[in-house]
Amino acid sequence: MASQHPVRADAPDSPRTIALVDDDRNILTTVSIALQTEGFVTRLYNDGDTALKALLDNPPDLAVCDIKMPRMDGLELLRRLREKSDLPVIFLTSKDDEADEALGLSMGADDYIAKPFSQRLLVARIKAILRRSDIVRREAEQQEPDGEPVPDPIRRGRLVMDPARHAVTWDGVAVSLTVTEFLILEALAMRPGVVKTRNQLMDAAYHDDVFVDDRTIDSHIKRLRRKFRAADSRFGAIETLYGAGYSFADE
Repeated sequence: MASQHPVRADAPDSPRTIALVDDDRNILTTVSIALQTEGFVTRLYNDGDTALKALLDNPPDLAVCDIKMPRMDGLELLRRLREKSDLPVIFLTSKDDEADEALGLSMGADDYIAKPFSQRLLVARIKAILRRSDIVRREAEQQEPDGEPVPDPIRRGRLVMDPARHAVTWDGVAVSLTVTEFLILEALAMRPGVVKTRNQLMDAAYHDDVFVDDRTIDSHIKRLRRKFRAADSRFGAIETLYGAGYSFADE
């Protein structure tokens, strides 16, 4: 099942498009109505197989996916999606899905919400992630006549981060990061050697009062390390100070 209200792609203030993936039709309907009330366009899918092709062929601005689905569950959907896309993803989980939540975050999900949840909370989380997406893409989308300065790349040893293009390389090898991962790494790299607490990294990545717990930040750090170690097996620039937080070692 898929539905979408058509919008002109070239409209300057086009509504943001949210894909909802869940085998529970009641959740799809109620969440879709809540999002449309907030001005979003929605596309609805009731299985992972159908959703995967649509998300890759015609990406929305963000996807909200249930973890427990037949045929292809949310974790498998995310795994296949991350092979080709950094589309922001929020997971919907059950209270007893803590292991799946941690796995989803380590695989590159941007956030999760446990069922039952309030529509207001989901809308707040979606808006927060879209704001973060805008932050890292804003300079890249600016037009020359605006005359606004484009930020210089951040260079820390073998790390190069280009905020204007949302591009990251390690020793010349490209490393693909989600919006959340990029903002966490940027916060660490801006002040190498300085320990950032989990709360400080939350503030850097979320820019609002949306609650995330320590496990969320830890999972993002683990995924950052995994991605950089894929480029360099000896990568160790993100250091842990147990009980305090994380820092970036300027090699």
